[in-house]
Amino acid sequence: MIKIILASKSKIREKILKENNIDCFVKPSNVDEEPIKASLLKDGATPEIISKNLAELKANKVSQHMHNSLVLGADSVIDLNGQLISKPENRGEALNILNKLNGKKHSLISSVCISKNGSMIWNHSDKANLFMKNFSNEELISYLDKIPDETLYAYNVYQIEGEGRKLFTKIDGDENTVMGLPVKKIRDYLGKYK
Repeated sequence: MIKIILASKSKIREKILKENNIDCFVKPSNVDEEPIKASLLKDGATPEIISKNLAELKANKVSQHMHNSLVLGADSVIDLNGQLISKPENRGEALNILNKLNGKKHSLISSVCISKNGSMIWNHSDKANLFMKNFSNEELISYLDKIPDETLYAYNVYQIEGEGRKLFTKIDGDENTVMGLPVKKIRDYLGKYK
């Protein structure tokens, strides 16, 4: 079994790695994402570029202190017609986000980066397209009432492996990407370390 350091406190990312025989030690990067996103948006960065930058920053930050270890950083963003949709800070924001996505197609981009000794050695981004059903405001409030806080703030307002699946008519793409980790590509890359 390959062993890496996961620069994320995401329980679902840890679970996906373990289910794919990738043993990981969790060491969150604690990167403050919002000022970085704001700066990149000001410079005209696309949601995919923002996701890639954040994944790299997280991996590099942790790998600076973990000599010769492989450190995996990850970041996921919602792209609604080129507009970055960030994780909600509260339930009011979550409802606003769901209303923006309501009845529309959007993309979820998950980027991953593997760093060693403070520098990126590999990265990859994957995209899934999600088609959300039309809901009334009351239906969206009812959906949010079923979602616990830790889930709501850790995932982009929906948890595809749980209640969130009911929001969509169709999902084009890898479900692991939607859950925040395109694990097939990670597994392929790590295969050379066996």
